[in-house]
Amino acid sequence: MTLLQAATAVRQNAYAPYSRFKVGAALRASSGAVHLGCNVENVAYPEGTCAEAGAIAAMIAAGDTAIAELVVIADSPSPVPPCGGCRQKIAEFAAPDVVVTLCTTDGKSTALTVADLLPGVFSLAHMARTSDA
Repeated sequence: MTLLQAATAVRQNAYAPYSRFKVGAALRASSGAVHLGCNVENVAYPEGTCAEAGAIAAMIAAGDTAIAELVVIADSPSPVPPCGGCRQKIAEFAAPDVVVTLCTTDGKSTALTVADLLPGVFSLAHMARTSDA
């Protein structure tokens, strides 16, 4: 099964009774394992979970720590990019050259690198302190 097929299948499990906007995500970890996520809404909007965040959480829970490839799919007129929070989550676990493919249910797609998706990423290097000594 391809990542697109896996993302398409898991999208059907999304819990989106409020927005009716189902999203599926499938990532391949550097180990080769595939991890899936779908959006899960909550009546206390916006306390839900995005599909990308769900796939990353599944990856971490399984013991993997690096994204090698990610596919996201939604029923939209054009490919839907991850929200800002998910872009940062993706960048936490993926190298800048990792490809993120954004797809629609009617066959459109756009492929971007993580660096293209989140230019100026906030990283651990920004938290380093310099010493005056």
